[in-house]
Amino acid sequence: MLIGLLTAVAASICYGTGSVLQAVGSRRAARMSPTAAGVTAHGGPNLSSTAKAAMTWEFIVGTILDFVGFGLGALAARLLPLFLSQTVISANLVITAVLSVKMLGIRLTRKEWTSIGVVCTALVLLATAAGHEGGHHAPMSTHWWLLGITLLLMVGGTVAVRLLGGGAAILAGLLSGLGFGALGVGVRILNGVDPFDLGTFLTDPALYAILVAGIGGMYLHTVALQIGSVNGATAALVVGETVLPGAIGVLWLGDASRPGLAWLAVLGFVLAVAGAVAVAWYGKHDGAEQEAEDPVPAAVS
Repeated sequence: MLIGLLTAVAASICYGTGSVLQAVGSRRAARMSPTAAGVTAHGGPNLSSTAKAAMTWEFIVGTILDFVGFGLGALAARLLPLFLSQTVISANLVITAVLSVKMLGIRLTRKEWTSIGVVCTALVLLATAAGHEGGHHAPMSTHWWLLGITLLLMVGGTVAVRLLGGGAAILAGLLSGLGFGALGVGVRILNGVDPFDLGTFLTDPALYAILVAGIGGMYLHTVALQIGSVNGATAALVVGETVLPGAIGVLWLGDASRPGLAWLAVLGFVLAVAGAVAVAWYGKHDGAEQEAEDPVPAAVS
């Protein structure tokens, strides 16, 4: 349990730092572009503008940290209940918010700091209540369903954010979170890992669900960072990558809390999600992020 928790915390730090670096790169690329360049007819970023953002050194370093975080998160998903591993990893919201103060010049409100405190408290409750992880086996039909739903979410989400344009930041963050949640489920049920069997590993639909979810989730998260609040987009991502995989782990994979502490696990989970939603809400409406008022990055990134 301790190794799994430390692994999940390390993954959270990597993801949180990577998100802020990617936001820095995205916004720097936006400021260097003409006002009308790189957008769709609906005001959202096109593939060209996203590619330019991805070529900045900040974004590249952030992406490397994401890959490191992915490896650590995959290990945590095999060692911990999904409702704990995914929630701890998604606490990168705290890292993102704190680093954004320094690196993005963002001023967090008292309400946002309070919400971050709620998330941290919830993680302590979850870690206290969590029991051992359930099994790694799921029927093959589940593997195929996971691949199909992941494809639908990632492809449909990409089309939706291009049509909705600049107003799709929270949607893009939520869909990227659902993608990362599907990735966590896929890692948990992936066949051919223990013991390792290359043939079984390569023919498992869950492997391809992981690839689609990882690539699609990263793209949608990049778009969310380009067109909206970094804290708001990350908070929406938190909701997507915790609620669904946590429920799947409990209902179908046998994840459980310690005897007599189910109520504490439920309380911690609800508080974690509520705290993340609060950060998204207050970050969107209280004007905590000064850069969000700059029309140039919002229009062209």
